[in-house]
Amino acid sequence: MDIKVDEKSVIVFDLDDTLYNEIDYLRSAYSAIAMELAPKQWKKLFVQMFSMYRNKENVFEYLTTTFGVEKQMLINLYRNHQPAIVPFEGVLPLLKHIKDKGGKLGIITDGRSKTQRAKLSALAVVDYFDTIVISEELGSEKPDQKNYRAIEEAFPNHRYCYIADNIRKDFLAPNTLGWDSIGLIDNGLNIHSDAFRYFTEDHLPKTFVKNIGEIAVT
Repeated sequence: MDIKVDEKSVIVFDLDDTLYNEIDYLRSAYSAIAMELAPKQWKKLFVQMFSMYRNKENVFEYLTTTFGVEKQMLINLYRNHQPAIVPFEGVLPLLKHIKDKGGKLGIITDGRSKTQRAKLSALAVVDYFDTIVISEELGSEKPDQKNYRAIEEAFPNHRYCYIADNIRKDFLAPNTLGWDSIGLIDNGLNIHSDAFRYFTEDHLPKTFVKNIGEIAVT
């Protein structure tokens, strides 16, 4: 689909499961934890951990019992490791095209500041964005309008479009505020897979795309 971009446009993205698959962050964190706990056989431990996760077993409880470590130590490793993640195909060209057209770029994401900024750094996209709104830094989470109004305050009297994936919380505020919106269809790997529960007009984006590469700048 085409989106019109000029100097009065602000194109805002979600982060997790929009610019990359969040499951890859989990895999990256599990790898870091496995390397810390079993450096000589970390791949074997990783396979076990990931299998337990996919079967809804308590991975951290297993690790604390088996390796005699504190849960907080595991949480710290999870949150503070250096992520090994890459953006979806088409993300970097789209960001560049928006900037080339004079558009502004923003991020609205929920999570801890250090963790979310580490993800953005690992994806090599930080320099594209004019403003980054992270829930921990602002003190509120989506769908609170405060997070979206922070974008409007940074760029008043512009047109706004939000590109995101989570129907439960991503589009309620943009719909109320009169933003355009684009929903990224779950590729089968999204952390949040309960979209069917929220198929109401106030939750849904204006349109859907299968992948970021479908979005063209005009």
